[in-house]
Amino acid sequence: MASATPGVARTRERTARALIVLAVAFAVAAPATGVGDMQRPKMEDRGRLSGRLLVATERLRDPRFQRTVIYMLRHDGDGAMGLVVNRPVGDVPLAQLLGGLGRSTAGVSGTIRVHLGGPVQPGVAFVLHTKDWTVAESRIIRDGIALTRDPAILDAIAHGTGPKRSLLALGYAGWAPGQIEAEIARGDWATVLGDEALLFDEEIETKWERAMARRPMTL
Repeated sequence: MASATPGVARTRERTARALIVLAVAFAVAAPATGVGDMQRPKMEDRGRLSGRLLVATERLRDPRFQRTVIYMLRHDGDGAMGLVVNRPVGDVPLAQLLGGLGRSTAGVSGTIRVHLGGPVQPGVAFVLHTKDWTVAESRIIRDGIALTRDPAILDAIAHGTGPKRSLLALGYAGWAPGQIEAEIARGDWATVLGDEALLFDEEIETKWERAMARRPMTL
């Protein structure tokens, strides 16, 4: 059998690494530093930016965030936190992922797309999803969007009983108190209204442009 091309080999290697990271990320029971408040009981978060989209402008020079779209999970006196929703890193077989977590793979097929949620704690996994499926640990963010870290959501997705739409992310973006306000004032970010369609659609190549188009027009 012919050996795989370098490009295919690299893709397989990235997929294998993603499987390992995901298994560890969901297997860790204790919440990571900075995400403990994501474990609170279900409630609507009314932080000013919570549930909004943060869109990197052309002024932002940080290569980690250029042309990113971030769904904001929290914004309060302790700082801010969000997930990048337009940086997919590959597709992972659901059966392999569930097997790595020690969960049943009977009847499981298909893949799940993995996104880079941000540079902070990339060993922490999150599933952003519609609130038609929740467990006790799930947290409603705003306007029908929820966040879950319980691996039970992967079982539900794998067996076709999960939320209507979802996004799996590793890591998150975080800001200290007052930091995101300063960056917005400097013109690094635009804030726009988000919705389920833009948040979860697969048209990654145009998501940044479409999010930017939602900025209020100024004269």
